[in-house]
Amino acid sequence: MRILVLGAAGQLGKCIAIAAADAPDEYIYKDIDDLDITDSEAVKLDIQCNNYDIIVNCAAYTNVDKAEDQPDIAERINATAVKYVAEAAAKNDCLLIQISTDYVFGGNLGNTPRGEDEPANPTGVYGVTKLQGEQAIEASGCKAIVIRTAWLYSEFGKNFVKTMLNLTATKPVLKVVFDQTGTPTYARDLAEAIVDIISNRKCAGYEGIYHYSDEGVCSWYDFTKMIAEYAGNTSCDIEPCHSDEFPSKVVRPSFSVLDKTKFKKTFGVKIPYWTDSLKKCIKNLKEENYEA
Repeated sequence: MRILVLGAAGQLGKCIAIAAADAPDEYIYKDIDDLDITDSEAVKLDIQCNNYDIIVNCAAYTNVDKAEDQPDIAERINATAVKYVAEAAAKNDCLLIQISTDYVFGGNLGNTPRGEDEPANPTGVYGVTKLQGEQAIEASGCKAIVIRTAWLYSEFGKNFVKTMLNLTATKPVLKVVFDQTGTPTYARDLAEAIVDIISNRKCAGYEGIYHYSDEGVCSWYDFTKMIAEYAGNTSCDIEPCHSDEFPSKVVRPSFSVLDKTKFKKTFGVKIPYWTDSLKKCIKNLKEENYEA
């Protein structure tokens, strides 16, 4: 099979390239310089001419705060571009694997893990536009697997783990919110799950929305404590604080734990516990040089 990976320069796209290195299929990686997915004609032509079987769309506008100031750009990438890709996929009989987010539940209350059927209630531009992307896929009629994930990090690009590694190594005191709960997700774990689904031909007939994050639950404070511990950054005093001490234009989900039962039962994938994966990531960062 021929698999197109969009957003190849992002952290998930790079992790898919690692996970698929020995896969039996042909993976083609494209980023904005290779294919502008906000250009409807370019998308239509590329997908029509290249005989892809599957499209994995990792491309997204993910800066949650900046999206509030650039709603048009966020909508163009997270919603309009997804519409173009989905429509082209439908026309050319491709399966679309779309990466979405826990932020579609931004305004939901309660402390029960979010199931796929729970009504979406985003509170900011990022969550709204990602939900619009999901809706565009449904409207297109294309075959699609939508995977919502959360708290994604890796050795690549800018993310919470790399930021906290730097701060806990350089700051004597650091305050981190404890009243927002979720699950850190190592991008390599998600990438390996996606490649496994494709390589073992688990896609056909299982279209729909799925949730994927690593196992377990923690706050951003707990997450930071583990990052510092595994990195050996013991001189920083990490203190818990309330989220209102860091004013933001976006109301972030206070409880965004995703229920992965459907994903595990459908695809037979064993999901790692978040601290085990965090240790692997920090070990890799210590042993190799990765871009900022």
